[in-house]
Amino acid sequence: MYLVVPGKMKVLIFNGAVERTENSTAKQLSRYLETVLVKLGVETRVFDISDYDIPVFEVPMTPVPESVIQMNQIFREADVHIWLSPLYHGGMTGAMKNCLDWMEYSSKESVPYLSGKVLGLVCWAHGVQAIQGITAMDAVARALRAWTAPLSIPIQRAELYDDRGNICQKYKERFDLLIQLLLVGPKGTEQKE
Repeated sequence: MYLVVPGKMKVLIFNGAVERTENSTAKQLSRYLETVLVKLGVETRVFDISDYDIPVFEVPMTPVPESVIQMNQIFREADVHIWLSPLYHGGMTGAMKNCLDWMEYSSKESVPYLSGKVLGLVCWAHGVQAIQGITAMDAVARALRAWTAPLSIPIQRAELYDDRGNICQKYKERFDLLIQLLLVGPKGTEQKE
């Protein structure tokens, strides 16, 4: 399907939703994307915000909580990120934004924040305003010195699933295209390290 060398690239799926149920949209999207990426031979990790104890961002906070140190390491080790969030009052979830604020912990590193990382953005809403969440995530990604893919996926929640409750073909095709852009670029050539 795509030209990917196994083990060469690390992808992080960042689930910014705070839902804990296994059938939530966030969990289903995370599982679907993880399955596709693993089949492609890509090292994949899901960072589900509800599984980490990330405190409210505070400056200065000493000592820095271990969960924040671990989160920074996970985010900075990945080459590519896919960020997932439901639309909450015109943007991403507050918990997701709070987590990303903690990237400030890396500000003194030789390559701070998410410098040079490539991100895919996905947001869903019950109406047609999911692009607002994409716009909010894009602004934060740029502030963290990351590059966003030229394709994002705003989802109208009512259209996401087929009659059997699976992700519909239309969105599977969009996810495939996003993955192609993130992993191999727009011309079908592998991204350089």
